[in-house]
Amino acid sequence: MNHILLGSVLLLPQAIYAEEVGAADRLASVTALMQNYCVDCHNSVEQPTGLNLEEFDTKFDAAGRASDTGTWEKIARRLRARQMPPAGAKRPNEKEHTEALASLESILDESATLHPRPGRTDSIRRLNRTEYHNAVRDLLAIEVDVNSLLPADQSGHGFDNVTVGDLSPVLLSRYITAAERISRLAVGGPLKSPGGSTMRLPADLTQDSHVEGLPLGTRGGTTFEYQFPTDGKYEIQLRLMRDRDEKIEGLNAQHNVDVLLDRQLVHRFTVSPPKQDKAWQKDYTHLDSHLKKRFQASAGPHHMAVTFPSTAASLSDNARQPFDVSFNRHRHPRTAPALYEVSIVGPFSQPNAGSSYSDTPSRKQIFTRYPSTEFDTEECARIILKRLLRLAYRRPVTEMDLEVPLRFFRERFAKKESGSGQFESAIETALSTILVNPHFLFRAESDPDDATEGTVYQVSDLELATRLSFFLWSSIPDDELLTLAEANRLHSPDILEVQVQRLLKDARSHSLVTNFAAQWLYLRNLESFQPDMRLFPNFDVNLRLSLRRETELLFEDMVTEDHSVLNLISSGTTFLNERLAKHYGIPHIFGSHFRPVDVAEMEKTTGVLRGGLLRHGSVHAVTSYATRTSPTVRGNWILENILGTPPPPPPPNIPALKDKAAALNLTVRERLAEHRSNPACASCHNLMDPIGFALENFDAVGQYRLFDGEQPIDSSGALPDGTEINSVQSLEAGIIERPELFVGTLTEKLLTFALGRGIESYDAAAVRKIVREAADSNYRFSSLVTGIVLSTPFQKRVVE
Repeated sequence: MNHILLGSVLLLPQAIYAEEVGAADRLASVTALMQNYCVDCHNSVEQPTGLNLEEFDTKFDAAGRASDTGTWEKIARRLRARQMPPAGAKRPNEKEHTEALASLESILDESATLHPRPGRTDSIRRLNRTEYHNAVRDLLAIEVDVNSLLPADQSGHGFDNVTVGDLSPVLLSRYITAAERISRLAVGGPLKSPGGSTMRLPADLTQDSHVEGLPLGTRGGTTFEYQFPTDGKYEIQLRLMRDRDEKIEGLNAQHNVDVLLDRQLVHRFTVSPPKQDKAWQKDYTHLDSHLKKRFQASAGPHHMAVTFPSTAASLSDNARQPFDVSFNRHRHPRTAPALYEVSIVGPFSQPNAGSSYSDTPSRKQIFTRYPSTEFDTEECARIILKRLLRLAYRRPVTEMDLEVPLRFFRERFAKKESGSGQFESAIETALSTILVNPHFLFRAESDPDDATEGTVYQVSDLELATRLSFFLWSSIPDDELLTLAEANRLHSPDILEVQVQRLLKDARSHSLVTNFAAQWLYLRNLESFQPDMRLFPNFDVNLRLSLRRETELLFEDMVTEDHSVLNLISSGTTFLNERLAKHYGIPHIFGSHFRPVDVAEMEKTTGVLRGGLLRHGSVHAVTSYATRTSPTVRGNWILENILGTPPPPPPPNIPALKDKAAALNLTVRERLAEHRSNPACASCHNLMDPIGFALENFDAVGQYRLFDGEQPIDSSGALPDGTEINSVQSLEAGIIERPELFVGTLTEKLLTFALGRGIESYDAAAVRKIVREAADSNYRFSSLVTGIVLSTPFQKRVVE
C-alpha cells in the first residue's frame, strides 16, 4: 500500500485506500474507532451534542453509503482536526485515527459520486456594490465613486455577495439616480449647471512625511483620480485641518500648498500665520478662505494632487523619542498645517452644444462609430447599443432587448435641436435604461424547461462565464469569455483551465485581494478599529492603512506569482514601508513605498518576527479590543478562518469576562481560566483560548512584547489535537504540519465567495477532491481556483 509522508503526519490517500480496502472493511475500521473512543460519551444515555453513536454501522446501507451525510461530515471534520476525541480523553493512536478518517471520507466521497448534490445558488442575485462598480468600469471604461451612490451590502457567511436577492423601492431609486449620473459622466456632454464633489481626509491622518504617489520633496496632502465630465473651467477649493477651537494647528510660519493636475503644477498657494489683534488674540477664521483657484481641464479621468512642499526640519530636542503621529494638539500636536478638504466644482465654462466633444476613454468605449448622414443615425445607435447590451446582459442580444433603449433614444433624439451633441445626448438616455435594466442589475440562472425536482444539470456556458468572471474579477465577462460561451465551448475542461489562467493574470483579478481577502481576513474591520490612544498613542490612519496594505500585498504576491497558499502561513517575504517598519521596530527601511523584505534575513539581523498572516499587525488588531488583546477572539479567528473548525455558538446568559477593578491584578490568562471554570463556558473556551495564547506576544496593535504591564507574557497553549505550542512559530509549524486543514478552509472560503452561498455538508466531497488534487502542485493558488471552477458545485445545479 502506498503512503504519503506530509510533515510528521502519515496520510493515507483516500483514492488508494478506497481501491485497496473494501467497503465492509472500511466501515469496520470506522466502527472500531467509534466503539473504542466515542460511545462512552455519545450514547443513548449521554448525548452532549445530541449524537448517539451506539448503532454506528446502521447509519450506512449495504454498499457502505452514509444515510445521514450531514452528521458524518461533521464527524469527519472534527476527526480531521483531531478535535475529537477531545484532548485529555482516551484517544486513538495516529495510525488508527488516519485509517478511520480515510475510511469515513472515502465512503462519503463514493456516496457523493453516486448521488451528486451540487446545491443551488439563488436563481436571481443582485450585483452588490463592488460588483456594480466593477461592471460599470468594464462596460464603460469609467471609474465612479459608487460608495456615494449606493448603500453598503449586508454580509452573509462572511461575504457581501451572498444575501443580495432583494431590491427594495428605495434601493431601486438609488440605482436609477446612479444610472443617470453614470451615463451622463460617461458620455461627457454639456451640463445644465456646474456640479461638484468634496473629499475629506481623516482627522487622525498624520501629514508630516511623504505620501506615496506624490512627488518627492513634498509632505502630506492627498492624491486621487477625478473624472471631469466635460472640457471647461473648474474651481478647486481647499480647507486646512483645524482643531476643536477652529484653529489651524501647526501654522507657526509661512507654508506653501501645491495643486497638481497630472503631476503638473496648477497653482501654488501660500498660507501665513495670523497676526495678533489688540487683545492679543489670533483670528484663524479666514486664513484658508483664499485657497481657491479656477483652472482649465479636459474631460475624462485625471490625476489630481494637493500637497505641501517640504521645508527643512531638525530633530526635536526632547528627552523622549517623539511620537510617529501628529494630529491632535493635546497628545500629538501638529508641527505644520495639514489638508482637511478638497472640493472641485464645475464646469463654469464649457463647449457650446454645437462644438465637438472631448475624446475620453469612456467615449472611445461607447462610440465605436458615428452616423455619417442623418439617415443612418438609428442604425448607428443600434450597433452601439447592441454591443453594450451584450456585455451588460452577459449574453446574445435579442430584438426585444433593443426595443426599450432604442425607444428612449428616438424620443430624446427628437427633442434635441440639430447639432453634434444630439446623437450623444440620445445615446446617454438609452445608456441609462441599460444600467437600470434587471438583466444588468441581476445575475439570473434558470432551470431547464423539462427538468423535474431533484434533477442535477450542468449550467449553461453563458451562466458559467458569468460565474467565472464574477468569481475572479467581481465583474462582467469580457468579449473572449462571451464568445467561447456563445459557441458552447467554455465548459470544456481544457478551455476552462486556459481561461482561469488568463483571468488570474489579468489586472482585474486584483479584486480577489480587495474584495475576497479583505472579507475573509476581516481587513475591512480595520476601518472601525479604534485603539485606546492613552495606551497606544502611536496609532493613526497612516498606520491603519499600512497594516492593511501589508496583508493585501502578501495575498497579492501569492496570486500574481502563483505561490503555494501555504506561503500565507509561513512566508519567506513580507512587505514593509517606513511607517510600518518603525512600528514593528525594524531599522533601515525608509520611504512611503512598500517593498519586499526577506524574512529570514530580517529575523537574523534584527530578531524581529514578521512574515505570514499570523505575524501581521492587521490580524492582531481586528482580533483585539480597544484596550487589550483577546486570546479568545484570536483563537476563534484561527479556528474559523485558518483551521475551518469554528466552535459552536455560545449558550445564552454567559457571564462576561471580568475586566474592571476586581480583576486588575489578574493577567488575561488568569481571567480566562476563571471564566473557563464555568462548565457552560469551558466547552468553547477550551478550544479557542489555548490557540489564542500563542499570539499573546503581539499586543492589540501588532507590536511585539515580552510583558503585559508588569506581568511576563505566557504564550503557551495547544492545538485542538493536543499538540503543545508556545509561540507564533510553533503555531505556524502546527498548521503547516497538517496542511490539508488550512488549504481546505481556504478552499471553502473561496467556494463560498464563488457560489454566493454558504457551504453545505454535501459540498465537502468536492472540497476534499480539490485539496487532494492541489497537493500535487504544492497547493499553488491557481490549482485551487482551477479545482473550484471544474468542481460539481461550480458547474452544476439542482432543481428544487
